[in-house]
Amino acid sequence: MDGARVYKNKNALFIYIRCCLDACLICLVVNMCGIIGYIGNDNGIEVVFNGLIRLEYRGYDSVGIGFKDKKGKIKAVKSVGRIQRSDVAPGMPNLEEKIKENGRFKFDSQIVIGHTRWATHGAPSERNAHPHVSMSGRFAIVHNGIIENYYTLKKELVDKGYKFSSETDSEVIAHLIDYFYNGDFVEAVRKTLTKLDGAYSFLVISEVDDFIIGAKKGSPLCVGIGNDEIIISSDEMPFVDRTKKVIYLNDNELIIAYFNGNYDVKSFEGIDIEKEIKGVPYDIEAITKAGYKHFMLKEIHEQPTTVKNAFISRVDHLDTMVRDNFPNLPRNINRVIYLGCGTSLYAGMVGMYITERYAHVPSRSEYASEFIYRDPVIFRNDVCIALSQSGETADTKEALKIVKDKGAYVAGIVNTVGSQIARLAGKGMYLHAGPEIGVASTKAFTSQIIAINLFNMLLIDDDDYRQSIINEMKRLPNKIKDVFNNEDYIRDIAPMIARYKNFLYLGRDINYPVALEGALKMKEIAYIHAEGYSSGEMKHGPIALVDDNLLSVFIITGGRDIYQKTLNNLLEIKSRNGKVLVITDNVDEMRKYLGNDDYIIKVPNTIPQLTPIINIIPLQLLSYYVADHLGREIDKPRNLAKSVTVE
Repeated sequence: MDGARVYKNKNALFIYIRCCLDACLICLVVNMCGIIGYIGNDNGIEVVFNGLIRLEYRGYDSVGIGFKDKKGKIKAVKSVGRIQRSDVAPGMPNLEEKIKENGRFKFDSQIVIGHTRWATHGAPSERNAHPHVSMSGRFAIVHNGIIENYYTLKKELVDKGYKFSSETDSEVIAHLIDYFYNGDFVEAVRKTLTKLDGAYSFLVISEVDDFIIGAKKGSPLCVGIGNDEIIISSDEMPFVDRTKKVIYLNDNELIIAYFNGNYDVKSFEGIDIEKEIKGVPYDIEAITKAGYKHFMLKEIHEQPTTVKNAFISRVDHLDTMVRDNFPNLPRNINRVIYLGCGTSLYAGMVGMYITERYAHVPSRSEYASEFIYRDPVIFRNDVCIALSQSGETADTKEALKIVKDKGAYVAGIVNTVGSQIARLAGKGMYLHAGPEIGVASTKAFTSQIIAINLFNMLLIDDDDYRQSIINEMKRLPNKIKDVFNNEDYIRDIAPMIARYKNFLYLGRDINYPVALEGALKMKEIAYIHAEGYSSGEMKHGPIALVDDNLLSVFIITGGRDIYQKTLNNLLEIKSRNGKVLVITDNVDEMRKYLGNDDYIIKVPNTIPQLTPIINIIPLQLLSYYVADHLGREIDKPRNLAKSVTVE
């Protein structure tokens, strides 16, 4: 059919084309915007500004603040790039420059919302940045997530005379609230919610009403209950310095936050809901750098403690773990399926090796992002474990829903208390690793491997096996500290390592996932092309890449059979004049085969089930120091966010 006959005007046709293009791009975009709102007696501009800085780790390319001024009018201040400097948009004023003068805030408001945006619909720009203000100027919103039916809604609103000032899907929310408003702000929001498809959370303020409304469906939203103030945010970090009292909204719930610390929580249908007030499980010190140059380096160094926290309260109470963490675990398990994305996927792959070899139970580690499209065959006695640091990863959450709906046993291994995957699973383990601010996961990965070992101990009815794992776990924190004895060496070789354009990470058996994770870290942080491979697959293609621009990184630890076969792969690289870096627990033996221009990093010996923890830490340090030498923005690498909260 002729498009000119379908659309009444060119504007509508343009909207259709633009929206189709945006929809095609959604699957390519990493999205975890941050939202925050404040209502109280202090200057909310300052509270929200500081909160936005703490939300930077989520990833963003533009930022904005919306508030009611002294006359009750809605104002919005927005900028492209960083909050405090314009790396993304050099020469353009950043948010701090726009809202401060001589170091003092130019504005004062007690009702404020803020947003860090990661571009999906529309390029990074001030007009696409949040907050979005309705055409009437009566409402302003900040939004995290995707409105899947925004094209249809946008066309309907255009037909009703609404004009859009941005390319975003989010702006439809502001205009819909304005359209439905008939003197009742809450009712206008509720009617808007009936129109929205997708995963989202948003905050909205009104020119007329002195309260903030927040709504959640699929994207995280929590509420800090302070002294005569309410702070609503994507997570607890923006308000942990002001209050440790928090409530977590579930899907299809909204909050109305008033002055003096009062609030109402309702279902989307308007039914009142009583919420349990919980405590934030960490202090403000946990989200500071504590003297380290970057959060990533701090979190790498926290691993002796975080690994210990993952097991110390559990290893002497395994029977309690079955009852409390994995109640009603099937006796005759058909399969164990680990579900994850990125780093969590690789932790699940480690689990796959442990489950099959030691528990003798068939096991798989699945890309959650692909699992959801397969219509997977799931049996009721399958055990499915969802792995996620944030507990908000959209693909993993959707995969967990699928297996849960099919009747399988589900559990979660997550770090963030109260997260969506934790609530959806209803059982499993928290990592107790504390906040992980750096985008590249480090301490969460090693804690996940501890948790996976603990879970597998429940499947293995062998006291000797269990005790051997427990004994080595207790020695592990000191062995991790031994790894840091080589940190100066890793830092010193980083400038030479940084000259390579390509990296091939090679590991065998349980350390194959470590090769994948090590390569991922180099890609994420240093922006250098790196591939992880099973060393047995090296001669099936990758060996063709050997040249002066390639560094082959080998993980050679463990039993003699694994050691010798991987060493043979290394010798094949050396025979072709390739350069290598080796992670090994047998330095003296390895020196026989390497030249002066090769590199050796020593690690302590441990049992196979825990070698991934020991072996990944020098690779984390290597990626960090290479990235630091290259001047990368390590804690907030380009194009990445801490968690992917939309598919």
